Amino acid sequence: MKDSKQQPSGLHILFADDEESLQDLMATELPMMGHRVTVCPDGHAAVREARKTTFDLLLVDLDMPGMHGTEVIRHVREISPETEAIVLTGKESLETAVAAMRYGACDYLTKPCKLRELKELLAEVEQRRTNIRKFYASQRSREQNTGKTDLVGSHPSMQAVKKLVERVAPTQSTVLIRGETGCGKELVARSVHEESARSDGPFVAINCGALPENLIESELFGHKKGAFTGADAERDGLFSVASGGTIFLDEIGELPLGMQAKLLRVLESGEIRRVGDNEPFKVDVRVVCATHRDLEQMVEDGDFREDLMFRINTFEVHTPTLRERSSDIPELAAHLFRRFHDSKLDDDALFSADALEELVNHVWPGNVRELANVIEHASILCEQPPIEREHLPKHFTDRRLRKELRSMGPVSLKELEFTAIQEAVARHDGNKQAASEELGISLKTLYNKLNQLAAGSMNKSA
Repeated sequence: MKDSKQQPSGLHILFADDEESLQDLMATELPMMGHRVTVCPDGHAAVREARKTTFDLLLVDLDMPGMHGTEVIRHVREISPETEAIVLTGKESLETAVAAMRYGACDYLTKPCKLRELKELLAEVEQRRTNIRKFYASQRSREQNTGKTDLVGSHPSMQAVKKLVERVAPTQSTVLIRGETGCGKELVARSVHEESARSDGPFVAINCGALPENLIESELFGHKKGAFTGADAERDGLFSVASGGTIFLDEIGELPLGMQAKLLRVLESGEIRRVGDNEPFKVDVRVVCATHRDLEQMVEDGDFREDLMFRINTFEVHTPTLRERSSDIPELAAHLFRRFHDSKLDDDALFSADALEELVNHVWPGNVRELANVIEHASILCEQPPIEREHLPKHFTDRRLRKELRSMGPVSLKELEFTAIQEAVARHDGNKQAASEELGISLKTLYNKLNQLAAGSMNKSA
């Protein structure tokens, strides 16, 4: 690694490229532009540096041996989510642009890299970082709104959700909330809790997919001192912490089969047993679950217990996608804007007509979570409303990219699915277990899809 000695007030940049000539160029030119840079010869070295130091920007080659640039972005942003990324690539293509943005890049440059273009991009990033610091400084000075959870939206699909919440909340029934990632399942769960007789008790939310498999049982149910290596003291599990209130098991489909059996026993008996303890004890907890997975397909594939699915599905609530209720976007956008700005203006005055048109016409694959991120981004750039089109993320208004997407013509859902599978397998160098985990499907399902793909290819060749 080559680290510039100069300590300017600009960006702290992590640069990764396997070309020595580019390494030398960036080690010289970036400090001359007023930035501090750490130069790495490959992706692995870059990830190691990111674990030691926080960087403002990752500037990374997309095509490197050992670790692909998109993997470097993913690892670095897991370590430091606030680090932005710009991709360098040797070929200008739609695939490159989509991949870069999909993995969190804010922009990309084609090789040979023009220093003038790089300087302009870095100036944009630096201005954005300055605005972010100002924004969060002002946000910390304001009192946070800790009122009741508000399910925003007038679309019939959201009105149906509100009515279901009103009906099920006063009961003790287990609730299963279904819907795509980012569409507000936790907000629905909080609403169920707040409208129930347990509203004065705790609401404990757990992402089942984020729990280490070897510690899930201890996290949920607790453990006795000495139950396993590292258990130096007795510990209450999250079911105990939630006693008298509600426990929200998000991404229930990610639980391993062994834990599914233990959870079923808890739901049926109302008792938990700490790891290392012989005696069970009662807990007074209401369970609300959520998933974006197709549990019925998982049951068929042998990845989810059918008896557990029936047990958690006493009452089901489907949260609609944002594209299903696009008429709610203006109301939602205004609601989210007011989380970041204390504006006394009417909702209609918060966004320009052009910006609102962009928001309403966007596909929103990330649903409300993506909208919230876009509004936060725009709020940082916009000192005073209204938010204009130029305040939206750059890729959001990339007309060239949209034009190229349209030129590809209609594509079937099956074709998109097969393309995603092929790309995932290729990204992981044929490692199907890793590919299945990235795609959020079981290994068995992945093999079935690959067999269908192979069969389709044979039929075409025949």
